[in-house]
Amino acid sequence: MLRRIICSAPAAALAIIFLAASSAWAGMGQPTPGQMGLQGAASPVSAEIHTFYNFVNIIIVAITVFVMLLMLYVMYRFNERSNPNPSRTAHNTVLEVAWTVIPILILVAISIPSFRLLHLQYSYPKADITIKATGYTWYWTHAYPDLGDFSFETRMLDDASREELIAENIPAPRNLAVDNEVVVPVNKVVNVLVTAAPDGVIHNWTIPSFGSKVDAVPGRVTTTWFKPTVEGIFYGQCSELCGKDHAFMPIGVRVVSEETFAAWSEAMQAANAAGTDARGEKDKTKRREMLHEKKNLLKKAKEIIRKAALRQSGNRKLAQAGAAETR
Repeated sequence: MLRRIICSAPAAALAIIFLAASSAWAGMGQPTPGQMGLQGAASPVSAEIHTFYNFVNIIIVAITVFVMLLMLYVMYRFNERSNPNPSRTAHNTVLEVAWTVIPILILVAISIPSFRLLHLQYSYPKADITIKATGYTWYWTHAYPDLGDFSFETRMLDDASREELIAENIPAPRNLAVDNEVVVPVNKVVNVLVTAAPDGVIHNWTIPSFGSKVDAVPGRVTTTWFKPTVEGIFYGQCSELCGKDHAFMPIGVRVVSEETFAAWSEAMQAANAAGTDARGEKDKTKRREMLHEKKNLLKKAKEIIRKAALRQSGNRKLAQAGAAETR
């Protein structure tokens, strides 16, 4: 009977896992009501995290079920009524070796994929895009040093701004939607340099679906990388207690096609160049014209991302109509 119980433990563990997973599953890019498990993987690192997470959970549930069944068996088989004359055996060499060696083997089995995952996370491939994220109290700035070093602030949208996007059929979840999204091309390696304001506090730059989570420390530069494999919007939040508005420091990363990213980055670089020229221009009329040009270029970049968001949310007709109006 004991053998049957032991053999049934892994099967019971798998059944519990699949039953639980079928009841509620996590979405991709943001939390899901009734969520169970991690957010959907959208990068190679995140996919490996999911694999390791599932592997360890199977081991945990199998051990829990085995111990529970063993305790039930012991209570049934060796209670006073069933076993009025208990054995006086004090030692069992085979059993003592087993309960020492088996846990060691389990830990070794866990450590191998764990070290492999750590190596993947901290072996940085050659970056196609580099972004610098800086945490302030309580918002982010994101810069593209390889693309003219243009930058922008990322702040949480208020409810009125969210409603405007929702009215256009662009999803804008509460406490996650931002005014200026980080934009990256799909299937490209993105290296993120993360720091915080010199006079600020520690923050944390986190995008769960990319498997990216790294502290933003004043005076230090840490780094993470991801390679998005799916187009769409992916949200994260500051994951380090940083003060009164810690809960209102979301991050939005919009993954788009290479063509869309090229058009957006070109407009942003041109806007940045116009702003730089305006700062050095002494003639007020020319400076005003340059600033107006910068405003129009930023509006153009915003519209490029708006059309991408409409396409990604399934509203291709609205996106095409918006494209026709801007021609």
